[in-house]
Amino acid sequence: MSRPIRLSLPSKGRLEEATLEFLRAAGMPVVKLNPRQYQASIPTLPDVQVIFQRAGDIVVSVRQGSVEFGITGLDVIEEKRGENGEVLVLHEALGFGACALTLAVPESWEDVRDMASLRLHCQRLGRPLRVATKFPNLTERFLQQHGIPHQLIAAEGTLETAPAIGYADAISDLVSSGQTLRDNRLRPLEDGVIQPSQAALIAHRPSLRTRPEVLEVARRLLEYIEAHLRARENLLVTANVRGDDPQQIAQKMFVQSVIGGLQGPTISPVFVPCGEKWHSVTIVVHRDQLTQAIAELRQIGGSGIIVSPLTYIFEEEPPRYRAMLAALQEA
Repeated sequence: MSRPIRLSLPSKGRLEEATLEFLRAAGMPVVKLNPRQYQASIPTLPDVQVIFQRAGDIVVSVRQGSVEFGITGLDVIEEKRGENGEVLVLHEALGFGACALTLAVPESWEDVRDMASLRLHCQRLGRPLRVATKFPNLTERFLQQHGIPHQLIAAEGTLETAPAIGYADAISDLVSSGQTLRDNRLRPLEDGVIQPSQAALIAHRPSLRTRPEVLEVARRLLEYIEAHLRARENLLVTANVRGDDPQQIAQKMFVQSVIGGLQGPTISPVFVPCGEKWHSVTIVVHRDQLTQAIAELRQIGGSGIIVSPLTYIFEEEPPRYRAMLAALQEA
């Protein structure tokens, strides 16, 4: 018998916690029988075995095909995915774990604000720029693109102290709030973002092409993820509107800016004892447009407005699933 289909998740830290919370909210809770175990299951995906690995090892395992799916940061994906196309990014924006691989220099380099001024600074140094990093591939590519003569220094510990100690001039490291850089008197360059990053879903391309059961799991993962992400951005709004004709109410809504709904409003009669004609109107509204939606509903006579969160909004077919099928057709 073939082994189970595997999904690899981060094994520690904030990324592990955020990944587990995201999957739970998306309807795919991860169940561990023992907190110290590095294996788990997802009841809604019974054919999938969950394993926990370090963020970088997830990419390597997917690239080698020992794991079919993984969730980790785009930074390590781009650093370790290789050149042969085995790693296919199925969803690049899961909405958590945001940071950016960034080039930072000492605050004392007051005249160095961007890559152009860094290039001039290197000319004054008269030697290659020494850059400490845990991301040699991405950093090498970035520095070459900007024509910066450099020497990369591999580092596994804390990078922020490297310039102060003197074994590097600058660092290439992950930055979220930037507070750690400031605490160590470092400053990110204005155009020094090497790789924006957040959590992403990846898959082993050859397995998707050759194993129908893996392709089916990919479809189900993307179904739940995209339905959850879309629902998280929207709200369900219901209001009572006085009117004789649902079509007339709909036309009043269509001329407004945001209360037309995804494809149109759902309108149904409300039976009241006084004999007046009322209808219940239900629409889906983007969270950022809620205040305007309430104002527009009131403008057409809406009252008793109820706002509810959504769990899923399923499409006929997830757009990223279609994108995946197209990518699998490529050579």
